[in-house]
Amino acid sequence: MSKKLISLMIVGVLILSFGLVGCGNQAAPTAKVLKVGSDAAFAPFEFQEEGSKEYAGFDMDLIRAIGKQMGYEVQIQNMGFDGLIPGLDAGTVDVTISAMTITEERSKKINFSKPYYKSGLTTVVKNDNTTIKNFADLEGKKIAVQIGTTGADEAKKVKNAQVREFNTAPEAFLELKAGGVDAVVNDKPVNDYYIAKAGGKDAKEVGQPLTAEEYGIGTAKKNKELTEKIDKALDELKKNGEYEKIYVKWFGKKPQ
Repeated sequence: MSKKLISLMIVGVLILSFGLVGCGNQAAPTAKVLKVGSDAAFAPFEFQEEGSKEYAGFDMDLIRAIGKQMGYEVQIQNMGFDGLIPGLDAGTVDVTISAMTITEERSKKINFSKPYYKSGLTTVVKNDNTTIKNFADLEGKKIAVQIGTTGADEAKKVKNAQVREFNTAPEAFLELKAGGVDAVVNDKPVNDYYIAKAGGKDAKEVGQPLTAEEYGIGTAKKNKELTEKIDKALDELKKNGEYEKIYVKWFGKKPQ
């Protein structure tokens, strides 16, 4: 065997060896990430349980299930409710889920998924309050609301009412407990949860729901394809029973 042939064989082996090493060091495919914005102070939809860094609630379980169905890793970012739509516009987050009511005004700014929850606004007062029995009795009263919500919008329509806006729902309830306001106007399931878990001895719900509302998952206007994927995943979760399982976990009854 000639020296030239031996040299060629050695070079070939080295090239093959480097090639195999290169294959072995190839990075694993990067997981697809869904960046989700939510105001995590709106139990039972999104909140942090005491002593835990994890976000819990109906919305949180639902968006994780949707992400899994789509093949995405879900990363949740806590942000103020009034910063959610700007966050979509800026690309800080891909999706928002935060018990956000689908409205005509919001739909001009962002895309909404199919509705995933039916809600409505109710009024909460202190247990010893006998003057406020429904929404009409709020005229001239002090009302606490969460900034940027439909509850805030409706409260501002009340004649001569003094509306105080808070960054979170718990802050509004604390102000009611302290006697700084006469009532809180907020979403019924949130009011129900507060009364059941925290304020049952101090507060009560009065009157019938003021509105009928539906919650949607938001995406940026330019991201219609993502909305379609979310709608598809939501339909699949309803078909396979996972949506009902999550709903029963948080509300103790099957969805209507």
